[in-house]
Amino acid sequence: MSEDFKLDATARNDLGKGASRRLRRLAGQVPAVIYGGTVAPTSVSVSANELMKHLEHEAFYSHIISLNVDGTAQDVILKDVQRHPSKPVVLHLDFLRIDKSTKVHTHVPLHFINEATSKGVKIQGGKVVHNLTQLDIICFPHQLPEFIEVDLGGAEVGTILHISDLKLPSGVISADLQKGADHNLAVATVVKPKGAAEAEGEEA
Repeated sequence: MSEDFKLDATARNDLGKGASRRLRRLAGQVPAVIYGGTVAPTSVSVSANELMKHLEHEAFYSHIISLNVDGTAQDVILKDVQRHPSKPVVLHLDFLRIDKSTKVHTHVPLHFINEATSKGVKIQGGKVVHNLTQLDIICFPHQLPEFIEVDLGGAEVGTILHISDLKLPSGVISADLQKGADHNLAVATVVKPKGAAEAEGEEA
């Protein structure tokens, strides 16, 4: 786990869509809201330039952020990023306050490793389908992983890896598996080569 990120923010009272557009266009700021805990939601803005630098780091999306609001720092995690549908512009951010003694429910990215060298791909000519790209987890803030590895080294054609097959870091549990066995979703599947699948269909 890497060091916490730091981001400066400014409290704002001018709300609404028009105010948000002016904020982005004239001040180079991105509107955001901080919610959670026993404190009322707080509307803030952050520097678009500073934000974009952080968004280049994958860990920023799933790691603790020290958000400094007008000189007062608080620990948060990024819960949502609203982007413009056609422009590289961030429209709005949602931050969730966290207490380091309380577990959080969030999601982290999946990193697929040994995919190209697996038997199913290298020898059998299969293709890996990523059914999930991130995993919902529950853990204490200090246990938040930057990502979770999905090792496909031993996968063959026909292999289906489920959430229960993943090796999660100590203290980290799957939010889906907490709901029951019916939520043991497929994470990755190794499918047959297209030609082979068509040939089998013709023989049938």
